[in-house]
Amino acid sequence: MSPDLKYLLLSTILCFVQVLIAATGANQQVGLPKLAGNRDSLPEYTGWAGRARRAHLNMIENLVLFAALVLIAAVSGKANATTAMGAMIFFWGRLAYAVIYLIGIPWLRTLAWFVSVIGMAVIAWVLLQAM
Repeated sequence: MSPDLKYLLLSTILCFVQVLIAATGANQQVGLPKLAGNRDSLPEYTGWAGRARRAHLNMIENLVLFAALVLIAAVSGKANATTAMGAMIFFWGRLAYAVIYLIGIPWLRTLAWFVSVIGMAVIAWVLLQAM
């Protein structure tokens, strides 16, 4: 498995861990019976549970783009050391983002998000150069 695909796998696992953390927070705030229902009138989650949910949703948004870039690089045969570095930057930026957001450090969270975007931009740059 290429490094790019390994980081895609690790990022997917990170997304799964984030959903488990968010579900735990939601369960603590509203309880399992309400979560098992239709969820028509759930309150907004607060504190770490709200941050966990928002971090997970942000990961989903970014994972779609990252996965597309990594898969395009793999399928087109353009994956190389530079795309691997971009994938690594993305993963570690996203891991930092998740932890920092859960703790609740606003500006550092934004910086971690930007680092992950740089990782995606590196992969996109390689793909654009190959067009």
